[in-house]
Amino acid sequence: MHALLSFDSLISLFTLCLLEIVLGIDNVIFVSILIGRLPADRHLAARRIWMIAGILVRSGLLLGLGWLVTNGNRVLFSIGNWGFSIRHLILIAGGLFLLFKTVQEIHEKLEGGHEEAAVKEGAGQSFGAIMTQLILVDTVFSFDSIITAVGLAQQVIVMITAVILAMIIMFFFSQTIANFINRRPTLKILALSFLIMVGFSLLFEGLEPIHHSHIDKGYIYFSMVFAFGVELLNTKARKKAQQKKSGK
Repeated sequence: MHALLSFDSLISLFTLCLLEIVLGIDNVIFVSILIGRLPADRHLAARRIWMIAGILVRSGLLLGLGWLVTNGNRVLFSIGNWGFSIRHLILIAGGLFLLFKTVQEIHEKLEGGHEEAAVKEGAGQSFGAIMTQLILVDTVFSFDSIITAVGLAQQVIVMITAVILAMIIMFFFSQTIANFINRRPTLKILALSFLIMVGFSLLFEGLEPIHHSHIDKGYIYFSMVFAFGVELLNTKARKKAQQKKSGK
């Protein structure tokens, strides 16, 4: 508990929770389409199952992956004088995955994605079949958020707490959050841009046996907060400009 309440942990918790929410919008929209196939009186139950399953799946992945990243320091193989452990391999794989997924997502946003086209309409599907699809889809979507958590936070308790908070917030405010981000596409691009930084940081740390260097995550936190602050100022400035135009 003391580790969770430290200043660095609280900053990590806030930053990670914010990113989990912003980057989970595609998941929220995707899941909403699946739930929309069900009768209206089953929507609440489906959303509850989605939230609970999402927390359990992410927590399980974080426990396993976080333990390996923290404790998997035994050298598995060497290339020349460079010894690589399980931790290094996970960081390299996670960094490459995050870079690929983020660049792909940015490309779809800029070129015109089609997230909803991935969900095919089906007739006569049972509640159990829909929920099975929902959990599978959510599990696939969870991998980038898990890798992001490992890249931004040092302690598993911080990662799990951020994921739980993000899932609860998305459960209660899923439609409101989706509308907010959809009205401000620059926030989505901004978050994805920071994921590129996180992915590079993971890759760089995984290659530590080669360069023997380290990137302080404080730099990522500072640049993220600064950029979001600038975007909020830009949003406020655009609103004032629109008000002036409408007043003329």
